[in-house]
Amino acid sequence: MAEHEQVQEHVRVAVIGSGFGGLGAAVRLRREGITDFVVLERASSVGGTWRDNSYPGCACDVPSHLYSFSFAPNPEWPRTFSGQEHIRAYLEHVTDTFGLRPHLRFDSEVKRMAWDGEQLRWEIETASGSLTADVVVSATGPLSDPKVPDIPGLDSFPGKVFHSARWDHDYDLTGKRVAMIGTGASAIQIVPSIQPKAGRLTLFQRTPAWVMPRMDRPISGAERALHRALPVTTKLRRGLLWGIRELQVQAFTKHPNELGFVEQIAKRNMGAAIKDPALRAKLTPDYRIGCKRILLSSTYYPALAKPNVDVVGGLSEVRGSTLVAADGTEAEVDAIIFGTGFHVTDMPIAERVVGADGRTLAETWKDGMEALRGASAAGFPNFMTVIGPNTGLGNSSMILMIESQLNYLADYLRQINVLGGRTALDARPAAVRNWNHRVQERMKRTVWNTGGCTSWYLDASGRNTTVWPGTTAEFRRATRRVDLAEYEVLRTAVAEAAPSAAADADAVPGADATAEVGA
Repeated sequence: MAEHEQVQEHVRVAVIGSGFGGLGAAVRLRREGITDFVVLERASSVGGTWRDNSYPGCACDVPSHLYSFSFAPNPEWPRTFSGQEHIRAYLEHVTDTFGLRPHLRFDSEVKRMAWDGEQLRWEIETASGSLTADVVVSATGPLSDPKVPDIPGLDSFPGKVFHSARWDHDYDLTGKRVAMIGTGASAIQIVPSIQPKAGRLTLFQRTPAWVMPRMDRPISGAERALHRALPVTTKLRRGLLWGIRELQVQAFTKHPNELGFVEQIAKRNMGAAIKDPALRAKLTPDYRIGCKRILLSSTYYPALAKPNVDVVGGLSEVRGSTLVAADGTEAEVDAIIFGTGFHVTDMPIAERVVGADGRTLAETWKDGMEALRGASAAGFPNFMTVIGPNTGLGNSSMILMIESQLNYLADYLRQINVLGGRTALDARPAAVRNWNHRVQERMKRTVWNTGGCTSWYLDASGRNTTVWPGTTAEFRRATRRVDLAEYEVLRTAVAEAAPSAAADADAVPGADATAEVGA
C-alpha cells in the first residue's frame, strides 16, 4: 500500500444519535466491556430532541425521576416535571460520568450507509468522513426531524417562519402578531409562554386536544437531601411512579371505555379557565381521551382565555401576510410558528440505510414500519433500532423502553461473540411478520385504534406502527434475550469452512423470549 493511502477506519459498533437512546447505548456498550465504538452525532453537542427543542416553556410531561436512566439516578431534579434545560444538563452529566466523550463524533451526520454482504459490515458515509462498522445502532429517535405541512402560499409569506424544534431565539415576539399552528405537546407549552408578550396570538387548531392538569411543583431541598443521603429513596420514588402507570395501561389497551372519568377531569380543567361556552365547545374534543397523546398543562387554557388570543380552525392557505383558516377566518400576522410535530412513521434516516438486497429501509417499510421486537428489520443484518416500530408509549416513560432495547442489544452482541468469527444476524422475515401480526392484533382494541381520532401514531395507511400495546414490564420480558431461531446466522466464506460454526449456532440458547407479546 502506498504511504499516502489511508486505511479506512473500522469500529465494532457505530451508534447514530446522542439523545437518550444513543447515550444509553454507549453506556451499555462500555458496561459490556465494548470500547471499540463511536457515536455519530449530526449536531455539535449531545442531547437529541432535548437539545433541538429549546422553545419557551419546553418541559417534559413525564415525572423527572421516571424520565431518567435507572443506572444514572439524579437526586438533584429541581421540579417534579423538569424543563428542557435540566434534562439537557442531565444528558451532559451522563456523558461525562460514564466517559463517553472520547467516543463522540460531532458534526457527523450520516449521509448514507450500505450493507457489505461479502465483508459482513456496514459502510458508512458521514459529513465528516467514512468508516465501516460490524454493527450499527440507530438511535435517531422519532422526534428528531420537524414536519411542516405543505400549505398553499406559504412560500410567499413575507414574515418570520420557524418550527418549534428550530426556535429562532434572535427573533423578538414582543408586540408581534403571531400565528401558532397546531395544538400538540409543544404548542400547549409555547402558547402560555409567548401569550403575555405577543401583541396578538392566533392559534390555528385543526383538532382540539385533551388537556389534563399538570401537577408540577418544585422539589424541596429536604427531598433532594434525602435522595442524596439515601439513594434507595430515589429508587422507591421511581418505582412508585412506574407502578402507577403500569396499572393504567389496561384502560388504554383493553378497556378504553373506562377512560370516561378521565375525560371529566380534563373537562373540569378546561371549565375552570374557559367561561365562554362557544370557546369551550371549540376546545372540546369529539374523540375518546387517550386516542391522541394526552397533554398536561395548567396554563394553556388560562392563556387561551386572554383578550389578545384567538382560536380559529386549521391553517388552510397563506395569502401574503394573511393566514386563512379552514373555517374562513383570516388573520394578519408577522410570524408563523409551526408546532406540527415530526416525521415519525416516515423517519428520514430510513432513506439513507441500504440493506442486503440493495433496497433502502424506507422502501422496505413503504407499506408500514415493522421490526422484530422493535429492533431488527429483515434484510438489514447487524442493524438495530432504539425506539423502533411499535415501541412508543402513551402513558409512561420512554426511558423504560429504551433500557429494555439496550438489554436486547447487549444480548445480541453476546450472541455474535459466542457464534465466533465474522458473523452477522439477520431477522427472518417470518419472525418479523409473526411479531408484527401479534402486535397489530393486540392493537385492534386499544384506544389509539378505536378512539375515533387521527393521530401521529398512525401511518399513511391508518396502521398504528408507533405505540406498544402493553405494559413496559411485558416489553422488558420480550426483549430480555435474543432468540436465535428468529434470526438467520450469516458468515463470511472463510468462517463457513469451520465445521464448528453451525454447532456453535445451534448450541446457543435463547428461546425464553418468544411469546410474551401474545400475553
